[in-house]
Amino acid sequence: MAQIAKIDAQAEIKSSPDKFHGFFKNNITSFPQMFPQIFKSVEVVGGDSEPTCSSLILVRVSSMRFESQPREGPVTAKIKIPAVDDEITSINFVVLDGDVLKLYKTFKAKLEISKAGNGGSTVKWTLEVEKANANAPEPKLYADHAIKVSKGIDAYLGRD
Repeated sequence: MAQIAKIDAQAEIKSSPDKFHGFFKNNITSFPQMFPQIFKSVEVVGGDSEPTCSSLILVRVSSMRFESQPREGPVTAKIKIPAVDDEITSINFVVLDGDVLKLYKTFKAKLEISKAGNGGSTVKWTLEVEKANANAPEPKLYADHAIKVSKGIDAYLGRD
């Protein structure tokens, strides 16, 4: 029987949904410079250079670093971004290949940014995985890093 795990993580940020969404969508390859403790490299390996609602982009993330990762060594992933919705400020991600799929048969993530009452935004990450086996960890570690990256982007955007 398939072991599906789903986890939501969210954070309040000061940036507007459009500003945060636009930066995340258009600057994913700058993540290693912004977050060297997490990403060694991120490169676009196919698809459109600027993802849109109807486009497909393939991204290779090599050597993600996790403080408490469930395995030794770096984690790699080839990620497809099958949907970007500028109107509702969301981005969908699907892992196609890499070390992440040694733990999970499937790994999907959705980023949604919505207006918050304080003039800022709420960033919500939804991760859904199908575990490769009963020993595969819950995806909490990945959700925690997604929130850390989101807060880092927000801090960067607050400087300009």
